[in-house]
Order: sequence, then structure tokens, then C-alpha cells
Amino acid sequence: MHVAQNAVVRDLVIGAADALTLPFALAAGLSGAGAANPLVVTAGLAVIAAGGIARSLRGYLDARNEADHYLAERGREEEETVEYADRERWEVAAILHRYGVRGDALRLSVDSICADQRRWVDFMMRFELDLKEPEPQRAAQAALTTGFASVAGGLVPLAPFILVTGAPTALAISAALTGIAMAGLGWLRACATGLPALRGAVQAVMIGASAAAAAAMVARAVAG
Repeated sequence: MHVAQNAVVRDLVIGAADALTLPFALAAGLSGAGAANPLVVTAGLAVIAAGGIARSLRGYLDARNEADHYLAERGREEEETVEYADRERWEVAAILHRYGVRGDALRLSVDSICADQRRWVDFMMRFELDLKEPEPQRAAQAALTTGFASVAGGLVPLAPFILVTGAPTALAISAALTGIAMAGLGWLRACATGLPALRGAVQAVMIGASAAAAAAMVARAVAG
């Protein structure tokens, strides 16, 4: 359950973080070119819809590839425990030896693990390959979670252009909201991957600011 919850949190963070940058950059670019709020909103919604579908499909395919990889590796381990039983028993012993199991305890542990093929393969998947069995509904869950997070994240920078009349004011509010959201998601992503949280937050904000600045310069150049 803990692994599944972590995966859902990861999908939410990745989906929302990826979706923040492009709508805000687009809004900043169009606003810099003098576009009115309705045009910004229309273009932003189109980007959000396309991005939500793309990220949802990517989440689904990534999860399916992960499941397929696990099944392929498990099938290979099942074959090897039959065709190369002695070698696989030696590998079990070597793994246990690294954990400090010695003498009769080592022999009895190897015999116990290898007495049941499913348990044997489970052991090799976990301790030799470091692979965990994916949740059965992981692909569908990843698609829904990532897609939802993508749409929700994309609406953050776009919301001020829907609710506020003036483009400069909407852009200022959008920049503030997007910056806060990016910093928070960068913080969470860094915590999930074991990196310094503050560095993750700063990097996320810098990426968003760079993308927005580039979009604004291109829009002004085209309009000018």
C-alpha cells in the first residue's frame, strides 16, 4: 500500500509540474505580444487539453512498460531456476552471505528458499534484480492520475486570465501563482527522490521562468 501511495503522489507531482510550464510560458508570450485575455484563455485551454491527453498516455505507457519488463524478467528467472538450478542456488547463497548469514544457517536458508519455486523467484526478483511487482491497475491509475494532475496544473497559470479583466494584472497574478506552485512541486519532487528540497524548489522555478522568458521574447519578436 505504501508503494502504491508513493506512486500516486509521484504521478500527481510529475503531471502537475510538467503542465505548469507550457501554459504559463504561452500566456506570458501572448500577453507580451499584446494579446487579449480571451485569446490567451483559448490558446491555453487548447494546450492544456493536448498536454493532458499526452501526459495521460505517457503515464499509461510507462506503467505498462514497467509491468511488461517485470513479467519478462520474472519469466527469465523462472526458466533459470529450472535450467540452471545449481547456479541459481549459489546466487541465493551469495546474496544471503552478503547479509551476514553463515554456516548451517546459510545452508538451511538456501534450502528453505529454493524448496518452493515461487518463493525462490520472488527472492531473486527482489534481492538480485531489485524489482517489485507492479500493482494490477497501475497503468490505468497512472493514466488517470497524471492526466488529472496535468489539467489541474495547467489551469493554475491560466485561471487569472479567466477571472481577471486586465492582461497585465492577470499576468502578474499568474506569475505569482505559478511560481508558488512550481516551488511547491519542485520541493515535493526533490523530497521524493532524496535530493535537497530547497534546491528542487529553486530549480523548478528557474525552469519555469526561463521557459516563460523565452516564450515572451519570441512572441514579441514575431509581433514586432
